[in-house]
Amino acid sequence: MKSLFDKTKLLNVNMKNRFIRGALWEALADEKGHMTPELSNIYEELAKGGVGTIITGYAFITKDEQPNPGMMGIYDDSFIPEYKEFTDKIHKLGSNIIMQIVYGGFMTDFNVGERTIWGPSTIKNEITNTWANEISKDEIKYLVNSYKNAARRVKEAGFDGVEIHAGHGYLVSQFLSPYYNKREDEYGGSIENRGRIIFEIYQAMRAEVGTEFPILIKLNSADYIQEGGLTQEDSLYVAKKLAHLGIDAIEVTGGNESIKEVVNNNLGPARTKVVISKERESYFKDYASKLADIVNIPIILIGGNRHFEVMEDILNNTNIEYFSLARPLTAEPDLINKWDNGEIKNPKCVSCNKCYTTPGKRCILNIRGI
Repeated sequence: MKSLFDKTKLLNVNMKNRFIRGALWEALADEKGHMTPELSNIYEELAKGGVGTIITGYAFITKDEQPNPGMMGIYDDSFIPEYKEFTDKIHKLGSNIIMQIVYGGFMTDFNVGERTIWGPSTIKNEITNTWANEISKDEIKYLVNSYKNAARRVKEAGFDGVEIHAGHGYLVSQFLSPYYNKREDEYGGSIENRGRIIFEIYQAMRAEVGTEFPILIKLNSADYIQEGGLTQEDSLYVAKKLAHLGIDAIEVTGGNESIKEVVNNNLGPARTKVVISKERESYFKDYASKLADIVNIPIILIGGNRHFEVMEDILNNTNIEYFSLARPLTAEPDLINKWDNGEIKNPKCVSCNKCYTTPGKRCILNIRGI
């Protein structure tokens, strides 16, 4: 029987357990994206709490494209020394640390009048009302190069891997979605073409960092709309192609948060009312299980993972290997230690999502002393 506390390896990285802290934007970096003591403290707290691997909140890869305030940056080499000091701290506390990188696109209402925002086509975000301009082929080359250089900086800064954010409505997931991608060139139309930018980004990153540095992707399983969005069938094609190209792990997510239908029907990546019943937990598990059966790389499940016994059952009855938790570890950074010590308790997190509106994305129950 497999255990959530098995020691495994992701490529050449030792994983002390199967728990991963999923990426969460804390809004605590400085205005240029540099580390602050408050931001570092959150990650140190998580490492002390027993989670085997931490994925950072998303970091922006070009200086003029910061989707949200307080995001971490990785757009030039000035970040390398401070991140090296940061990763050394996390390693000494016993956790791995992976950086997630992103080009946000129209998933923003921050400084929208001061910068150019790219999309696969000229499109409007239904939630933020932010417009994106169709990215040109020359600009795509610049973007691919920006991802490549960001990956090099991540490696040089001592991180244990890099993750491409290709979910939730951010730019590369927009390319996957026919709801937004109306291009008629080699980056639009068929799923082979819509996925092309992701394949090019991955291959450029791999050529830059080599075969021994883990590259992961957070990939939408579907947009979860009735018509016109990314389907599970098309997502599986992209996932299989990435596995064939040599990506090291896929973190399965879902839901396009730029589409009103998704938000109004609670079908995004951070769903509420998860704890009403255990059947509502781990809501991307069916797709993740299907994917895990057809690729030979680790699949990481995120989205509503809550109870120890539910994850243990999934581990032993599917080929899913790792489990990401974000909101539960916001509420209880030491939850993994509690479980490891035999305190198999229900999580404190009730999926109210109030943490998204607090300073530092802190659990409102902790702020109120509950």
